Amino acid sequence: MASRIVITGAPASGKTEFVERLKAVPAFSDFLFFDELARHLLTERPELRHDLMTFHTEIYRRQIEREEAAAGRPFVTDRGTLDAFAFHPVAMAVVATSREREYVRYDAVLQLGSAAALSERFYVRDEIRRESLHEALEIERAIRGVWSGHPGYRFLPACEEYEQKYAAFVSLIMPLISKSGLDNRPAAASLS
Repeated sequence: MASRIVITGAPASGKTEFVERLKAVPAFSDFLFFDELARHLLTERPELRHDLMTFHTEIYRRQIEREEAAAGRPFVTDRGTLDAFAFHPVAMAVVATSREREYVRYDAVLQLGSAAALSERFYVRDEIRRESLHEALEIERAIRGVWSGHPGYRFLPACEEYEQKYAAFVSLIMPLISKSGLDNRPAAASLS
């Protein structure tokens, strides 16, 4: 059974809403849910947008704190520790860690594809999400680069039909929390 699950993705991937929807799923009633730290931190301290090293090392520090505070309880987190390094790779050396050390923190990683891959029509920006369509796709590649070596990594591509994508997401995550644990499915999910 996967008990430490990362849901990640570039801007406009649906991850935050999908995590919110999971909170109402009875099978996840014993899980803790961790919201995305970056959005909270930028809301609290918008000046950190101009100090990326401090911003990403603070995200890493807070993520470690809350995972340790979980004290062995299962959790689903909107982004994991390695996400900070996808955005700012130099921060990994500053906090003295490695991908391998971070991989063991989690049983499964589900990356959701960004709507930026579909077209401008599907990609929505706001006061926190300021990235252009091109920048969002670069972030998607960077996130895939840091997580794709994880043995429990799965990628779910963007889909024009949001509910179809959510159904594919549920079909990926539900087997992870069953007693059988991770299976041998291919790394990419199908939306057909």
